[in-house]
Amino acid sequence: MAKLRIKLIRSKIGSDQSQRRTVKALGLNRINCEVEHDDSPTIRGMVHKVRHLVSVSVGEGN
Repeated sequence: MAKLRIKLIRSKIGSDQSQRRTVKALGLNRINCEVEHDDSPTIRGMVHKVRHLVSVSVGEGN
């Protein structure tokens, strides 16, 4: 299964509360923090909601 590598590249300051909660739910705390999630429609939807704050790269998982 493919993995999504998600990195917070912009600050959450100025974004609305639901976007802040989404970033936190993805496991991103600080700028340049990077996490890896399985590629699923749920995670893709969360990334789409905060696409202006994060960068995403797709890689092969184990």
